[in-house]
Amino acid sequence: MTSLTKLLAFNMKERRRILGISQAALAEKINTSTHYIAMIELEKKTPSLSMIERIAGALEVDSPELFSMQSIPSGAVLSLQKSVMEDVINAVGLAFIGRLKELEEGNIEAAKEKIRKRFSRSSSDEENK
Repeated sequence: MTSLTKLLAFNMKERRRILGISQAALAEKINTSTHYIAMIELEKKTPSLSMIERIAGALEVDSPELFSMQSIPSGAVLSLQKSVMEDVINAVGLAFIGRLKELEEGNIEAAKEKIRKRFSRSSSDEENK
């Protein structure tokens, strides 16, 4: 589930990019500080409802659009999915390489034990959920 602060931050940045305005220009339009805009976009601050309305007006959108997942480009989602898959493949690959090295060194029992521990920990973690 995506958090509202993440959606707001993403949509504000994306809308500013589309309009070609900086954080400073947005801050000036709504009579606030550049630092405050940056903190919202970094998900460190949560604006009030009246501030959200002012931001939406300055970004030329309706307030609910600042929380819409529709504006997240499919390319960004695909890029995220690709990155996660690469991380998983790398992690699995490193684990296999480690076990293969142990096997090559003749330390078969140590390799088996590490695999047993890993899978017993994973299955007990699943049971506890």
